[in-house]
Amino acid sequence: MERSLRHGRVATFAYFALNGFVLGMWVVHIPAVEHRAGISHAVLGWLLLLLGLGAFAGMQIAGPLTDRIGARTVVPLSAALCSAAVVLPGLATNVWALGAALLLLGFGNGCLDVSMNAHAVQVERAYGRPVMSAFHATFSIGGVLAALVGARTLSWGWSPAATLGAVAVLGLAVAAPAAGGLLRSARTASDTTKSSDTTKSSGHTGAGRRSRTPRRIWLLAALALMLMLCEGVANDWSVLHLRDVLDAPAATAALAYGAFSTTMTVGRLLADRVAGRFGAVAVLRYGAGLAALGIAVAALSPWIPLALAGWAVFGAGLSGCIPQLFSAAGHADQDAAGVNVSRVAGLGYLGMLAGPAVIGPLTHLAPLNLTFFLPVALCAIAACTAAVLRTPEPVALRAEAETV
Repeated sequence: MERSLRHGRVATFAYFALNGFVLGMWVVHIPAVEHRAGISHAVLGWLLLLLGLGAFAGMQIAGPLTDRIGARTVVPLSAALCSAAVVLPGLATNVWALGAALLLLGFGNGCLDVSMNAHAVQVERAYGRPVMSAFHATFSIGGVLAALVGARTLSWGWSPAATLGAVAVLGLAVAAPAAGGLLRSARTASDTTKSSDTTKSSGHTGAGRRSRTPRRIWLLAALALMLMLCEGVANDWSVLHLRDVLDAPAATAALAYGAFSTTMTVGRLLADRVAGRFGAVAVLRYGAGLAALGIAVAALSPWIPLALAGWAVFGAGLSGCIPQLFSAAGHADQDAAGVNVSRVAGLGYLGMLAGPAVIGPLTHLAPLNLTFFLPVALCAIAACTAAVLRTPEPVALRAEAETV
C-alpha cells in the first residue's frame, strides 16, 4: 500500500508538471500564433475568452465524471486531450480556426485541472497530512521549464506548429505511462452501503443529494474567485505597474512578475509543512494578510526596489492560499470530491480571467497603482473569513447539502 501511494504521488506530480508545461508552451508562443493567424491584439483578447470558456465547461463536466468513474480514468484521458489540443493553435491560420483551437485547448485544460486536483485530494487523504501545495508548486515549475524551452526553440527559429507538435507528442508520452501510478477510487463497498442507507433514511436519491452543493463549498469558491483575481492582477499588471507608474526600464519592469512568480513557487513548496504544523486556517488567514500588505506596499512605493519587494511578498502570501481551498473542497465529501473541486476551480478560474477585465476600466477612474487596493480589499476579506476552512462534521455537511 505504501509503495502504491508513493507511485500515486509521483504520478500526480507528473500530471501537474505536464499541465504547467503544456500551458506555458502555449503562452510563450502567443505572439507567433497571433502573427500566423493574422489577427490584432484586440481580437486575440476576445479569443482568449474562448480559452477560459472552454476551461470552465471542461471543469464542470470533468468534476461529476471523476466522481462517477474515478480520477484514474479521467486524469490520463484529460491529459491526452490537453496535450493533443496544444498543437491546434500552432496550425491555425485564421480567426475561426484559432477560436476553435483555443476552445478545445481550454476544455482539455479544464478537464485535467479538476481531475488531477481531485486525485491530489485522494493522495492527500491517504497520506493523512497536507501535500496539496507541493503539487501546485510543480505546476509552476512546469511553467518555468516551458518558458526556458520555448525561448530556446524560438531562438532556433522553430515554427509554432513544429514546437507545439513536439509538445503534444511529449505530453502523450508522459500521460500514458503515468496513468499506471494513479490510485484507484477510494470508495469501498462499506462506503457505498453507508451512503445508500443514509439516502434511504433521508428520503432522497443519491443523484439528487449530490446535485446540491453545500453553502460551504460556494463560500470556498467565492474565496477562490477573489484570490485568483488577485493572482491575475499580478500576472497581467505587475510589469506595467513598474514600467508606467515608476518609469522602470523594460528589463527591470519584467522583474516584478519574476519576483512574484518566484516567491509563489517557493511558498508552495513550503506551504504543506506550514499547514501541517499550524493548520490550513492559519495558512489562509496569515497568507492573505501578508498578500494584502505586499501589494499595498507595491502600490504605494515610490521606489523600484521597494515595489519589487512588495510584489515578492504578494506572491509569498498568496502561494499557499489556493491549494488550501482546493484541498478543503475535495475533503468536504469524499463521494463528491470532483464536483466540489470543479465548483471552486471553476469560479477561481473566472476570477483569474476577471483580473485584467476589472483593473482595466478602473484605470479610467484612478491611477493604476491605486486600483491595486481592490486586491488589497479582497485579500483582507479572505483573511477575515479564513475560518471557513475548518472542517465541519460530515453529518452536518450532508444535512446542509440536502436542505440547500
